[in-house]
Amino acid sequence: MKEDLKGEALRWLTQAEEEFKDASFLKKSGRYYLSLFLCPQSAEKALKAFIYLKEEEPIFSHSVASLLKLATSIDADFKPLKDAKRLDDYYIPTRYPNGLPGEIPSRYYDDPEEVERALASCKKILELVRRKIAGE
Repeated sequence: MKEDLKGEALRWLTQAEEEFKDASFLKKSGRYYLSLFLCPQSAEKALKAFIYLKEEEPIFSHSVASLLKLATSIDADFKPLKDAKRLDDYYIPTRYPNGLPGEIPSRYYDDPEEVERALASCKKILELVRRKIAGE
């Protein structure tokens, strides 16, 4: 049974890593709003990879903050990553003009440093999850 959980965890981690690569590429291309959107997507999938490694139940949350709380309740090594909950701020407004009244996401998100911070938060989650899965 444990091998099945590890296989599922690896599927989720692989997708998370691909989305992180895409987010990094989009930042280099100046597509900041799309890069910011993919950061919480990648972090979410990485956290789900870890949780699936430990739990058999499906997870329906899309919130990085909620998933971090759950991961931390399973393993305290996730506690230092609590600031990554800020990635939730990019879930809606990077995609929908009504998420930023009076603004357009593709023009509003124009700060490469903001993207770099989001990528760094996401990368920390990916690295920790990778280590946790490898240690199983």
